[in-house]
Amino acid sequence: MHLARLVWSPRLLEYDFGPGHPMSPARLDLTMRLIEALGLPDRPTLEIVGAEPASDAVIETVHDADYVAAVRHAGSTLEPDLARGLGTDDDPLFAGMHEAAARQLGGSVDLAEALWAGEIAHGVNVAGGMHHAMPGAASGFCVYNDAAAAIRHLLDRGAERVAYLDFDAHHGDGVEAIFWDDPRVLTVSIHEDGRTLFPGTGASSDVGSGPAEGSVVNIPVPARTSGAAWLRAIDAVVPALVREHRPQAIVSQHGCDAHGRDPLSNLNVSVDAQCTAQQWAHALAHEHAEGRWLALGGGGYAVSDVVPLAWAALVAEAAHAPLERGSELPGSWRTAVEALHLEAARTLGSAEVPFRSWRDGFDPADAVDRAVQATRRAVFPLWGLDPLLD
Repeated sequence: MHLARLVWSPRLLEYDFGPGHPMSPARLDLTMRLIEALGLPDRPTLEIVGAEPASDAVIETVHDADYVAAVRHAGSTLEPDLARGLGTDDDPLFAGMHEAAARQLGGSVDLAEALWAGEIAHGVNVAGGMHHAMPGAASGFCVYNDAAAAIRHLLDRGAERVAYLDFDAHHGDGVEAIFWDDPRVLTVSIHEDGRTLFPGTGASSDVGSGPAEGSVVNIPVPARTSGAAWLRAIDAVVPALVREHRPQAIVSQHGCDAHGRDPLSNLNVSVDAQCTAQQWAHALAHEHAEGRWLALGGGGYAVSDVVPLAWAALVAEAAHAPLERGSELPGSWRTAVEALHLEAARTLGSAEVPFRSWRDGFDPADAVDRAVQATRRAVFPLWGLDPLLD
């Protein structure tokens, strides 16, 4: 059994909304070039496998059948279907849209299958994490919701509890909506407050409904939140709830658009802080889910100086071969980046990000602390936890 499996195929680059769109395939291409330059494919703990498009039946476990048909039609005729979010500025049409999005989803579902079957301990799909797609509509650069499909597959295969952790700068609204009333799935999203960022949702008071009340968790942090404060917010909420939920698998979305250089968000979370969150997700999987960890990509639009670093580090973490903070990046990779007239980072971050534990006390004058406390007050009592002490 390989410890970790990375899904990759050059055909994943076909998910392409066209020139000028923020979700450029270059971000994936440069990520894979860095992974190769770092020698990660040669690690005995990592294997790389291809990705095939999921069948309609698999896609329809989380999407409406008429929507799947509409995506296929729009991708072949290039006729907009604005009611379903197809052909908008966020989700322009491109030839083969269905096949490209189905390949993303298929990669994540195949990893979920391998995890549950015991073939691997960890799976990574950096092309996945399309967390905004709704059952009947595309949204926010996302056509099919591979994260939700992977979770659904785990449930269908027998998992009784799955935890979903979303570290993207934008609220994981699609995954939340699909499992809004399903107590088997704990969805936790830490994101920039919806009052200043798309999709405008994810308030701390949104906690799910019916038997799932408390299984939906939102931590909306204010614009300009730093990496240290972001880590403090995660540490104040996530470990306690994962411990109570007792998941049998953890699915995490590692959109890296919370970085200060990202053009589409207003947070200031360094690569170093994001690497720490990766380590925490990994550790939680070993502590609570027998190591079953599916890690996905997501947002991230600083295509050369942030995304490849964050996701190469994610793959290395899953392979139990973490990259050294501050290490110089391979010259061959930097040359490839510069050949595209892009800025190439010289090092992978710099150092661990110190943060103040929530156990040190709540500061009501701090905006991030107020956001965290609002989440704890909304959710912790529903789990029998004290929002002030636990």
